[in-house]
This record gives sequence, C-alpha cells and structure tokens, in this order.
Amino acid sequence: MTDTTNSGAGVTTEVAPTAAPAADEATFAIDGMTCASCAAIIEKVVGKQSGVDEAVVNLAAERLTVHFDASEIDIDAIAQAVKGAGYGATSLEEAPVAAAAGKLEFAVSGMTCASCSAIVEKVLGKLEGVSAVNVNLATESATVEFDPTVLGPDEIIRSIEGAGYSATLKAEDRSLGSDASDVQREAQQKAIRLDKRMFAFSLLLSLPLVIFMLVPSLMESMGMAEFKYFAFALATPVQFIAGARFYKGAWGALKNRAGNMDTLIAIGTSAAYFYSVAATFVPALAMEPVFYETSALLITFVLLGKLLESRAKGRTGDAIKKLVGLAPKTARVVRGGEEVDLPVEQVVVGDRVVVRPGEKVPVDGVVVEGSSAVDESMLTGEPIPVEKNAGDTVIGATLNKLGSFTFRATKVGRDTALAQIVRLVEDAQGSKAPVQRFADRISAVFVPAVLVVAIATFFVWLFVVPNYVSAEFYMDVTPFIKALLAGTSVVVIACPCALGLATPTAIMVGTGKGAENGILIKSGEALETAYKLDAIVFDKTGTITYGTPVVTDVIAPGSLSKERVIALAAALERGSEHPLAEAIVAYGKECEADSCEVQGFSAVPGHGVEGVVDSARVVLGNRRLMMREGIDIDKHEDEIHALESQGKTVMSIGVDGQLAGFVAVADTIKDNSAEAVSRLGEMGVEVYMITGDNRRTAEAIATQAGIPADHVLAEVLPEHKAEEVAKLQESGKVVAMVGDGINDTPALAQADIGIAMGAGTDVAVETAGIVLIKNDLRDVVGAIELSRATMNKIRMNFVWALGYNTLGIPIAALGLLRPELAGAAMALSSVSVVSNSLLLKRFQPSLARRTAA
Repeated sequence: MTDTTNSGAGVTTEVAPTAAPAADEATFAIDGMTCASCAAIIEKVVGKQSGVDEAVVNLAAERLTVHFDASEIDIDAIAQAVKGAGYGATSLEEAPVAAAAGKLEFAVSGMTCASCSAIVEKVLGKLEGVSAVNVNLATESATVEFDPTVLGPDEIIRSIEGAGYSATLKAEDRSLGSDASDVQREAQQKAIRLDKRMFAFSLLLSLPLVIFMLVPSLMESMGMAEFKYFAFALATPVQFIAGARFYKGAWGALKNRAGNMDTLIAIGTSAAYFYSVAATFVPALAMEPVFYETSALLITFVLLGKLLESRAKGRTGDAIKKLVGLAPKTARVVRGGEEVDLPVEQVVVGDRVVVRPGEKVPVDGVVVEGSSAVDESMLTGEPIPVEKNAGDTVIGATLNKLGSFTFRATKVGRDTALAQIVRLVEDAQGSKAPVQRFADRISAVFVPAVLVVAIATFFVWLFVVPNYVSAEFYMDVTPFIKALLAGTSVVVIACPCALGLATPTAIMVGTGKGAENGILIKSGEALETAYKLDAIVFDKTGTITYGTPVVTDVIAPGSLSKERVIALAAALERGSEHPLAEAIVAYGKECEADSCEVQGFSAVPGHGVEGVVDSARVVLGNRRLMMREGIDIDKHEDEIHALESQGKTVMSIGVDGQLAGFVAVADTIKDNSAEAVSRLGEMGVEVYMITGDNRRTAEAIATQAGIPADHVLAEVLPEHKAEEVAKLQESGKVVAMVGDGINDTPALAQADIGIAMGAGTDVAVETAGIVLIKNDLRDVVGAIELSRATMNKIRMNFVWALGYNTLGIPIAALGLLRPELAGAAMALSSVSVVSNSLLLKRFQPSLARRTAA
C-alpha cells in the first residue's frame, strides 16, 4: 500500500513502507547464469557453506536469496563462494540504492581542473556495466548509472583511485536529522586544512629564496656554490613534499593517456628544479644560474590559489548549508502520556509532537490540537505568518510564532519537505548543463595543445631568436635559460582550472539562490533551457486561476435582501455535491447567513435543484429551470450576459414562482497572474493559455490575465494538451508548460521544460524540470530571470577563462612573464571565475523588487 501525503510546501512524495529484511537473510544479484544447471550449482555451493540454512536461486530474476546464521558466516563470504563457483555476485543488502536504481553518487577528492573531471569520466565510462557518468568539479562528486549485476560500488571506487584520485560512496540517507551529509563536508574541510599546512610549509621555505633573489648582495656574501646548496636544501622539500600532489595527479593522468593541471605544474616546476639541480651538482654547469626560487614559488602560488579557490567554492554551497541549518535538532514528543524531548531523528510517523511559541516545527505533520501562526518564509519566502488550526498541515523547520499546538507527524527524516528540497538542490548542483560540453571539448585537447606550444616556444627561443637579436638582449642569461623560462611560463600559465569551474560554480550558486526564493530547479539542463524560452503555455485551472469556484456576485432585484437570497441558496445547495454548490455553501458560511431547514430536496438533472425552505418553494438553477417554473428573467438578460462574458456561471433563484435573485460563481484568477503575464511579455516571452473550457469562458479569463485572444487554446481535452504544445514547438519555439494536475503531465513532459506548481500532484511535480513552491506565477518570471542571470555568468566565466589563456599564453611565449608570476596569474584566474559566480548571490527577482519597493 502506498501512502501519499502533502507537505504543504508544495513538495509531495510517495512513501512505500517496506519491512527491512531480517539480519539472517540476504539477497544477491547473480551474473553469469545461463540455465537451470547454473542455478543448481550456485544453490549447491552456497548451501554447503557452514552457517547457511537455505539458498534459493531465481534464474529469471538472476537473484540469490540466502538464509544464514550471521554468527557463522557473513555476506562477503557468501559472495566469495558464488564467485568461486564462477559467477558474479553483488550483495543487494550492501548497496540497496544500486540494486533499486543502478545509480550512486561518490565524493571524489584530488580533482584540480576540467581535465581531471574528464579523466574520471573517461575511466568510469570504460567500465563494463556503466551506462552514464557525470563528474562535477565544483561539487567534487561523480554520479554513476550502472548495472548492479555487473559491478558494484567497490569496483567503481577502485577505478577512481586507480586514476589517481580518492573516492568514497555518499550515504544513501540524506535526511536532515542525520549526519550523513557531514561526511563529505568533513572530508572537504580536512583537505582545506591540509592545503593550509602545505601552503604554510611551502611559504616558509620559499621566502628565504625570495629574499636572496631580491637582495643579490646576500648571495654574493654567501658565495655562489654555498648558495646553490642552501637553495637546493630549501627547494627540495617544497618540490617533493608540498608538490607531491602534482606528481601523483600527473602520473594518474599519464596512466590514462591524458593531461591535466597537475601535468602542467609538474612539468613546469620540474624543468626549473632539475635544471637547477644540474647547475648545482654538475661541474660543467657550475657557473650557470639556478632557479630554485622559480619552482618553489610556483608551487607556493598554486597552493595559495587552490586554497582560495576551495574557500570560494565552499561559499557556492551556502544555500544548502543554510537550508540544512534550519532543521531543528530535537522534538517534544508525547510518549506514554508524557512529553519527552528526543533527537529529531527518533521521531516516527504517527507520533504526537508538541510545539510551543518561538519553537521550530521539527517534522512535517497535521495539527490535531490548538492553533497558532507559523512563519513559513524559510520555504515560501512569504513574510506573513500562516494561521494553523486543527486539520492544517505544518512543515518541518518552520517557526511557530504565537500559540501552542500539537500535531501528528506524517513525514520524518528524508521524507520531510525540507529534506526533499535539499535533495533536489543537491541533485541540481551535481548535474551538468549542456553548455558544459563546450568546456569538456576544449579541456580534452587543451593540455596536449599547450605542451606543443611550450615545446615550440622553447625551440624558437633556443634556435631562432638568437639569429635575430644581439647578445645584450639576453641580459646575463644564455639562450637556453631564456628558452627554458619562456617554455616553463607557457606551461604554467595555461591551466584549464578556470574553464572547468566556469559552469558548475554558477549552477551551484544559481540553483541555491532559486531554492532561497521558492524556485526548485532540478537540473543544470532545466536551468539552461529556461534561458532559451520564448513561449510559455499556462494551464488555466489551478495555475492562472485558483482552481476553486467562489461566489463573485449576488444580485437581488426583488423584495428580498442579498443576505436572504444567499441564505436560501446556501440552504438549498447543502444537499448537493456539485462543486458550484460547495462554493455557495462556503460563501453562506462566510457571510454568516441564517441557517434554514430544507424539505423535499431534489436535483433536477441538467437544470438545477429545488426544495421547500421555510414553507416557501425555492428553485435554483439555469435558464431552463426558470422557464420550466414560469419565472421571467428576460429583463435581466443584459446583467446575466455581462456576468457570463467575464467567465462566470450565473444561477437564478426563484421563490414561490417569483424571481428572487442571481448568484454568480467563477474560478477567479490569482492575484498576481496578470502581473506575471505582463512581465513575461516585457521579457519577450509569448504567453499562451490552455484549457478544456469553452472559448467564451476561456477568453474571459485570458482577458483578465492579459493574454491575447489568439493565444487562447480552448476546448482542449487533457489527452490533447501535449499535441498543442508540440504544435508550438514545430513552429520553432522553445516552449515551457506550466501546470499542476495529473492531466497536465503529458504536456509537461512534451514541453522543452515543464514547470509545476508546488501544490500540484505528485506526478506533475515529478515530471517537471522546475517546481514552484509558492504557487505564485511571478516565480515563473523569477525562474526565467534566474536562468538568464546564471547563463550570463557562465558565459562571462568562459570569456574570462578563455580570454585569460588567449592573452596569457602569447605573453608568456614572448618571454615577458617569469614562471612564478605565471603561476600566480594562473591561480588568480580560477579564484576570479568562482568569485564571479558568487556575484549571483545578489540576484533578486524583478517582481519581488517591485513588491518590496
């Protein structure tokens, strides 16, 4: 049985309760079976193991179920027994995510540039059973889709480590009540602490070399030979301790026939260092200068750049940290008739939880006692507290303002609205936008191309330039030294780091900023597609309109007052189940109309309803019912037509054969729909409305919303909505579909991007690429503005990264830049790209700014 609940924040989920397997039962995915004999062999081999009670193989499902004594044999031993028989075995107890979905996320450390992420993707992509790989440099993660019957997470981790990087499997449970997500953060903090130590170590040993370089008299007083030995002693630990990471990374890239930033740094520093070693210990080169300070400072500057970059990258995930920080740590739960404070992860579905003024709601639930006003701005962005009474939904991490209340927990742990939002944002930040392929293509050939340019630079300076310049040009250095320095500068300044960070850092900040504004963007692809939109199709009911009929007008042309007319109508409609009847009854309660008893109630199919109220015969319905009752409404036809032209349904009410009045009911447009449509027009986006209503009603609503009549797609059956979207796409438009119901799902899937209103159905929210938590059409505008701002940042980052290399490489090749300064400039480029992405934190939707103003 599946239980579907709504969090109230517009994020819904299906929870399918399943019993956890007993401790002495395990299931394995088996690979290599071809017939019943194979199954029999496995059952026989496993059944012989000490501690195994029963082994059952399902050949069709390729599954092995084992009942065993955990004190005698463990899961690994059973898997080894199967493998010893010549078959593959993967425990589905160890990797339930992989078994269920074949998709896992790994935290990868040691990547420094776009080439590194390309290497990891290349290595994993070659593994048998892997169908898709996405490596994100900014989040330092790899998402792998694979066949769990062919390989498991251990093999994936070993492959990553074989490429020269470290990897750990991210925990499946990303609930806010657990510390699962803290593992990677701790690993990142550990790496930053190591960077700090290595930078301090490198700086401490490099500074004396800088002083000697700036003050030549110190070198002369020490003596050339002594200085060389002194410099060697200082530079060597920097080269092979602080710089060990670059050699390790370069070796891993070389094994995979690729190049990365580590390759360039290792080659550049090694050229300067080993030449200096030769000039120190080879007698024939005793009079040649050394460049220990070049290699040492280069490593120092690169470490400083990576340290600054790590800090800046950490800030790109501030939105996630802010959301996670909202979750309360404890809950006051009623257990055994007493209130007990418990860690929030111990709260279970069905618990009664007490919340007092000023406290945060610990989990999602439904109020059962008391009332209060709750601040939901952390999820919706709306500053006005929402009234909560018995039966209302409350959301975990929202702030209780005034009263106390008790609620029943309906969603806990990873199923709460906040946990789902965090999960959506994390998935989006880890995804790769199509524009990233541009950087991937460049980085694939970047390092080899740079090495070719560096070698060409070296030989040109060594063999060509001396033929055209005088000896004075070299200023006390040989042509070989000048060539070495120029080639090293080219290698060092041309780094793909900035290029690799251009897209993911902007996406991380952009999606995080969207979450802060109630806009959940599910992927980088959705973000990029929203940037290209030039047409939007809005579903009418529940999207442009509230989706619930309400009484808009009450007219009493006769002797009865409006209050009496609505009292009679409400009394009569209490016996009806029609949606319009519910609107009239609700309006009667709102107006505190007198309660009247009804006798002899009956529905007249296709006409309306009738009954006796306070001894008077009352009828309520359409024109046909009035004609049947002999009630003349012709002189009020202009009023009726005027109301109907506004998309309203008009019902006439007669009392004892006389016209008593009219009640108009309509599904009214949302307060901000017209404002959103107007702003979309200003942005150059064409707006369409699609509905199953008749054209007159549809055009009436469209007119109120500011949508042109020729952009109204009326009388469209639910199953044909996707066809209408396809027609717009065939005309060359990039189309978004905005809806909230199950009947909108095919159209949401057909559109280039689907946008679901947060209070919509589970299916609509699942199908859409963007989810709006607040059910406010102005957030459609905000989503497009955010996508445009993010894509503009990505393009600026590309211009910066490519422009930097385009200018930097020629300057270095001309010999105008020393290698250590080239290293500093290279480090600065990455920091600049990340800092530029961080400027997105200033983004604020234009309509929100207008409201604030």
